[in-house]
Amino acid sequence: MKFAKISQKLALWAGSPKTFMGALILIGLWGLSGPIFDYNDTWQLIINTSTTIITFLMVFLIQNTQNRDTDILHLKIDELLLVTKEAQNAMLGLEALDLKQLEALRRHYRSLGEGEVFNLEGLGEKSKSKQDLNEC
Repeated sequence: MKFAKISQKLALWAGSPKTFMGALILIGLWGLSGPIFDYNDTWQLIINTSTTIITFLMVFLIQNTQNRDTDILHLKIDELLLVTKEAQNAMLGLEALDLKQLEALRRHYRSLGEGEVFNLEGLGEKSKSKQDLNEC
């Protein structure tokens, strides 16, 4: 639990405009210091090593927050499925399906949606048949 809280706070901090501006300033200072160090290998190694370490750590941080957000989204959708009378409760267990089963289910739902179009003027009201775009 501590890791989740720390990673959430770090993700909020890392994604803030202040942090972005700080990173730009540091890169600018590093660039301006180039002539002082004659653009030597150590000068280049400092930025390469720093950015590699930061990127490596950020991958885990981003993955953790993405997993958390995905779990939250799934729970919200599961709750909506549970309270909707017409929903198929079998959808709550989709995580257990393999890729072929998910593809078959996707094709099934795509076929259910064929012939359905949205009337944009009605803001989402469905129309049962496709419009013939060749008619005036």
